[in-house]
Amino acid sequence: MLETCLVVLVALSWLYWWVAWWTARRFFRCRQRAKPCFTPPVSMLKPVKGLDAEAYQNFASFCRQDYPSFELLFGVADPEDPVVFIVKRLQHDFPEHNIRLVTGPAIGSNRKVSLLHHLTAQAQHEVLVISDSDMRVTPDYLRRVVAPLSDEQIGLVHCPYRASVLLSLAARLEALRMGATFMPSALVASQLLKMPFALGATTALRRRDLARMGGFAAIADYLADDHQLGARIGGLGLRVHLCDYVITSILGETTWSDLWHRELRWERCNWVSSPWGTLGLLVSFSTPLALVLLLTSGFSATGWQALAISLLLRWLVAWRMTVYTGASETRQALIWLPIRDVLSALVWCVAGLGRRIVWRGEVFVLRADGKMYPVPPSEAGEQKTFGEQRARGERMPSGQQAASERLRQTLRTWSGRIVHKVKP
Repeated sequence: MLETCLVVLVALSWLYWWVAWWTARRFFRCRQRAKPCFTPPVSMLKPVKGLDAEAYQNFASFCRQDYPSFELLFGVADPEDPVVFIVKRLQHDFPEHNIRLVTGPAIGSNRKVSLLHHLTAQAQHEVLVISDSDMRVTPDYLRRVVAPLSDEQIGLVHCPYRASVLLSLAARLEALRMGATFMPSALVASQLLKMPFALGATTALRRRDLARMGGFAAIADYLADDHQLGARIGGLGLRVHLCDYVITSILGETTWSDLWHRELRWERCNWVSSPWGTLGLLVSFSTPLALVLLLTSGFSATGWQALAISLLLRWLVAWRMTVYTGASETRQALIWLPIRDVLSALVWCVAGLGRRIVWRGEVFVLRADGKMYPVPPSEAGEQKTFGEQRARGERMPSGQQAASERLRQTLRTWSGRIVHKVKP
């Protein structure tokens, strides 16, 4: 009985990935017709905390826009944050642009949304474009993201994204999650199922529509602010539009601790925001399901065939996704896709068993309604990741450093053996 169920699930997973591939192919082949003449003044809002990889280059790319009129506002909670120096450097290097630094206290548990609330209050223009701190763009970014808002029936624009600057194995695995696992699923949800949600890497909307949904103050306690933003704009009777501009996330030297906490936070966010949809992701785990089938069937021929087909199908779809999105660095990491798929299944399982998350060094607990509340430091314990310690100039404890070094050595040896085996 179990073996039969697994065979059915594996077959469904194959169907799922073929549908995902078809949806992605259709989306990227049907290039959207933008209106280059629609260039209203724009306020770009960027909440920041700490120093991400290549922060100056990321921020500077937003200053080099081929766009007639825009301002760039950075929001920080702590005036002593090291990122303030980067913003001041931008103000010096790009005096022709209105670049401002905004600070303000938290109005809710979501620090990013709190900063967006203060940034919106200081913004001068009707059209607001929001982006995460680790994003990098090309000069045509604003024109392409703002253009769909020329249609008054569109209330929010968001974009797919890809990863770049992959300086560690953990960064490569995260890039594979973005481009080969999450993005196909997001395209199915957006283009096929017509679900009103937003990808939080970058969004564009009108100030008046934001005010109608209650402003950022209405979602200041929610972890999934992008999901809430898309759902509430959709609730106004407006469309949520996925633009075909692909924004780039700069990962840098992602650590294993950063990777685990970030993915666990995203997945627990999914479990509380869309529990049935997240449960349905079970059919996307082709490789893990095929591995379980292989083990439970006693390494039967059926099990080996299922695993072979699953691996080939996943590699094919992932390769096509990297072509569609221009993710050349992710394409070079495809050898790690089977491990990525097993890790995705593991995170999915663990995420469904708890509600505690770590975000930028703070510990929160999620409620069933999607809101989150901070855990007092006395109860949270030591939760800072090495990436967060490094951003603040702190040293990793010697025991943790030694363990991390042993893990890196093991993975380096393992990766060398794998690469040696696959060389012709």
